[in-house]
Amino acid sequence: MTSAMPTPTGLNRAAEAVPPHAWFGVSAVFHYLGPAFAVLLFPVVGVLGVAWFRIASAALIFAPFTKPWRTLREADGRTRLLLIGLGGCLAVMNTSFYLALDKLPMSLVAAMEFIGTIGVALYGLRTGRNMLALVLAVIGVFILIDVKWASNPLGLFWAMLNAALFVAYIVLGHKAAEGGASGGVERLGAAMAIALVILMPLGFFEAVRAFGMPLIVLAGIGVGICSSVVPYVCDQLAMSRLPRASFALLLALLPATATVIAAIVLAQVPSFQDLFGIVLVMIGIATHRPAPS
Repeated sequence: MTSAMPTPTGLNRAAEAVPPHAWFGVSAVFHYLGPAFAVLLFPVVGVLGVAWFRIASAALIFAPFTKPWRTLREADGRTRLLLIGLGGCLAVMNTSFYLALDKLPMSLVAAMEFIGTIGVALYGLRTGRNMLALVLAVIGVFILIDVKWASNPLGLFWAMLNAALFVAYIVLGHKAAEGGASGGVERLGAAMAIALVILMPLGFFEAVRAFGMPLIVLAGIGVGICSSVVPYVCDQLAMSRLPRASFALLLALLPATATVIAAIVLAQVPSFQDLFGIVLVMIGIATHRPAPS
């Protein structure tokens, strides 16, 4: 019986065979499908319960293929600290993201998340061409996102925490990917197991009330696959070949991708302003070139 997830060698070959921008494109699509499913489950399972389903299902899917117990046992002290840091980041980031979505519009949460990545992109930009690319992408994003400030202090706190941890995820995720795509995915599996241990006491008691509803359980597993399995694996495949600053700049594609998905799936026809924003983002991405090391 063949495994559903590629072998380490297969992951390395996939990372090399497909342009990293394509892997990021797949990640961007699922980055928005996942939250759409999750928000629908909030009234039934609760915010923390959905966060638990997301992490638990991803950890269980990763475990047979990445063998997190072996990764943790064989890792040196520095790598273990990286895995604990990444696992803690995933647990708190995903939870704060859902808590923010429960109180604020997604456009505001997405805008705050993107602002945090600008600093990562700026840190690694070494050419005027790349600075121009960042400026075009940022302008395009804020044309796309109709941000209306909110007066919910708690929601803003969770959104700011999520934005800060998203930056940490980029930094730690790149560290995990330094050994190549296969090593990065194995470390991701170990980090997801750690995230489950951290989140277990917080979300399990909300999630358990859904265990008697098979369709809700399947939906919770779907949230984990769409939000944490597919996009995080694709992120590792892209990160293994892209500099950190380039990956951060590519995050400007997320709002543009959301607009395209809404047009195709929800028949929400983009306005001229939306199309102009998408064009600026695409020009910015096309203009960017990885800075020489």
